[in-house]
Amino acid sequence: MATITSLRRFTTAPSLEEMEAIAERAAADIPEELRRHVRNVVIHVEDFPDEETEREMGLESPFDLLGLYRGVGMPWQSVTAPRAEPDMVFLYRRPILDYWCETGEDLTHLIRHVLIHEIGHHFGFSDDDMDALERQGGDEE
Repeated sequence: MATITSLRRFTTAPSLEEMEAIAERAAADIPEELRRHVRNVVIHVEDFPDEETEREMGLESPFDLLGLYRGVGMPWQSVTAPRAEPDMVFLYRRPILDYWCETGEDLTHLIRHVLIHEIGHHFGFSDDDMDALERQGGDEE
């Protein structure tokens, strides 16, 4: 099984399954402070957001969205309001790959960044909070 370090050497676009494996490894690498609270969040990789999501988000292009948190964020959860669906983080493969090609950023780092950002929405964190969490994990730029 490849380690997260060896996965950083992608020179071609990974498949949906490969990107999901990268995301799972990246999830295991996020700061424990965040990880311990999201054990039940499902990570799902799709090529693009579906048409309903595009409409909801007001996207001009399906390439405009790298990831999306779907669920009830912790600040808004209630024991009196049961949820039918699990919390999910969607990562959109083609927009992520497009961004990767445009920027030359390390693909594993990029996936980890999107994942932390979307999981941060689960907690209601600000972008500054999420940037601080990334730096805790050694992702300073």
